[in-house]
Amino acid sequence: MRNEAGALRAHLARGGLIAYPTESCYGLGCDPRNVRALRRLIALKGRSAAKGMLLIADTFRRFAPFVGALGAADRARMAKTWPGPVTWVVPASAACPALLTGGRATIAVRVTAHPAAARLCRALGMALVSTSANKNGHKPAKTAAECRRIFGRRVRVLPGRIGTRRRPSTLIELATGTILRP
Repeated sequence: MRNEAGALRAHLARGGLIAYPTESCYGLGCDPRNVRALRRLIALKGRSAAKGMLLIADTFRRFAPFVGALGAADRARMAKTWPGPVTWVVPASAACPALLTGGRATIAVRVTAHPAAARLCRALGMALVSTSANKNGHKPAKTAAECRRIFGRRVRVLPGRIGTRRRPSTLIELATGTILRP
């Protein structure tokens, strides 16, 4: 896995995109610090940059460059739902790229419960952008073969199986507790 992780890290550093299995579908991702990759991802999906993107990781500490200050109570509330299919919308750090936030003062983050996605983040030593692997307005891909059909060589597709969850993660705004997506 070390050589594989090194090759993937280099691919991501060059602005490369990857597709990988998550809880409910294949995810499309990139290095969240690479603005060139973020632009490529938005264009590939045909998605509005105003929507922003979410990040996944194997542990909360990987979100440190992107998340603003949080109190102990807020961190504890989030920790009760992780790892798991709950994405929290939290304050973004001042250094967080606007392409991740959609120009808002918040960023969406989730500590993934999908074993392959968590291993991927751990092996790479970073959080990853995680948006559904599809063109805007179409159903998300559920297999590596679908990803290859949709995106061809523009995306490095990683093998694996998606989880058993039928719906995308629950999305909760931390500041208000409002459920934005059940």
